[in-house]
Amino acid sequence: MRSGHSAGGRTPVRRWCDHAPGSARSHARRRAEARPTVEGMTTSLRTALVCAVPLLLAAVGLLHPHHLTEGTADLWTWIHIGLLPVFPLLTVGLLLPVWGRPGRDASGPAVVLVWICSFVYAVFYTALDTIAGIATGALVRAVEGDHEPLVRPLYGIGNELGYVGTYALLLGVLALGAALYLRHGPHTLYGSAVLLASAVSFLDSHIYWPRGGITMLGFAAGFALLVWAVDRRSRVPAAQDPGSAARA
Repeated sequence: MRSGHSAGGRTPVRRWCDHAPGSARSHARRRAEARPTVEGMTTSLRTALVCAVPLLLAAVGLLHPHHLTEGTADLWTWIHIGLLPVFPLLTVGLLLPVWGRPGRDASGPAVVLVWICSFVYAVFYTALDTIAGIATGALVRAVEGDHEPLVRPLYGIGNELGYVGTYALLLGVLALGAALYLRHGPHTLYGSAVLLASAVSFLDSHIYWPRGGITMLGFAAGFALLVWAVDRRSRVPAAQDPGSAARA
């Protein structure tokens, strides 16, 4: 009889137990297969995810008033309200290329630093957007006459908090570049260089065009280059594995 027996007449009990519908290993295997992973995404999808936010910010920057006045206060306020959930998502481009548990190699501490810097940026840049964006806009809308003495302190504290966020983002970009270089080699340096230049420009450019908008386009380009470099290097071992063809 064929079913359930090996050539020697013995039932492969261990293998059958591993795949039994009620076994713990079977449940764990099904959970792992059902869990969505970044590695399972296509390069195009990963590129779209990391580029979506900077491209959106660049587009919104075309509408962003360069100065806050009584005539621009409404647009100023609503733009910053709408961008509250958007600016923190700029960190998707930092986190996606190093998604997963940090390794025990030299890249591990760099990955953890990317996480920390992404969190600090998200918190403090949101504070800038809230204070120097929403609060100042609402104040100008509500107060008639000379509002400069009232908004100046808000700009001051908002910018100080914003600098904490942008310098954290800059440090995160450096940490990302180090982690990807250690994991994937010099092919990642091109994207890291573009990303570093964009992070330096972002220190005091916000999304005002032309410089701020170009900075956001630079983030999109840098993120895309890193995704392509990482995916390219990840495909090389499988293509060079001499046993892959035999296993197929």
